[in-house]
Amino acid sequence: MASEFEQAQQDVNTLSKKPGNDTLLKLYGLYKQATEGDVSGERPGGFDFRGGAKYDAWEAQQGKNQEQAEQDYIDLVRDLMRQDQG
Repeated sequence: MASEFEQAQQDVNTLSKKPGNDTLLKLYGLYKQATEGDVSGERPGGFDFRGGAKYDAWEAQQGKNQEQAEQDYIDLVRDLMRQDQG
C-alpha cells in the first residue's frame, strides 16, 4: 500500500483546482497520522490559527493505525481526482 500512498501524495499536486481548507486540513491530518502516528506535543495557542487548525486536523485522526490512515488518504485523493475530472 505504501506505493499507492506515495502515488496519492503526487496525484494531489496535479489537481486543477486547489481543494478547500477543510479538505486540505483533512489531508494533512491523515498524512501526519499515517507517517507519524498519534498527535504529540501541545496545541499551538494564541494567534497561531494555522498551527492550531493543523494540530486539530491531526488530532481528529487520533487512534487510526498507519494502514487505515493511508487508505483514508488514498480514498480522499481518489475522490478529489474524480471530482476534478468532472
